[in-house]
Amino acid sequence: MSAPINFTFNGSTYSGEAGQSIAAALISQDQRVLRTTRFDEAPRSIFCGIGICFDCVVVVNGIANQRSCLVEITEGAVIVSKQ
Repeated sequence: MSAPINFTFNGSTYSGEAGQSIAAALISQDQRVLRTTRFDEAPRSIFCGIGICFDCVVVVNGIANQRSCLVEITEGAVIVSKQ
């Protein structure tokens, strides 16, 4: 087992394992809401899990519209729901 990978999501610190997607790492720690919708602030989480939909998009290190089900966690990454 490798050392945990630490990252932040909306200002809170989380950890995961090498090879985990952002969505998998967050969901494994009971953080299920990855973003909210633009107009009515409805919570969204992972839906398809294979990058076809855009329900799980987040901002990773300042780069918007990253699908959290596809992007692997990296040490020290700063991830937010929206910019």
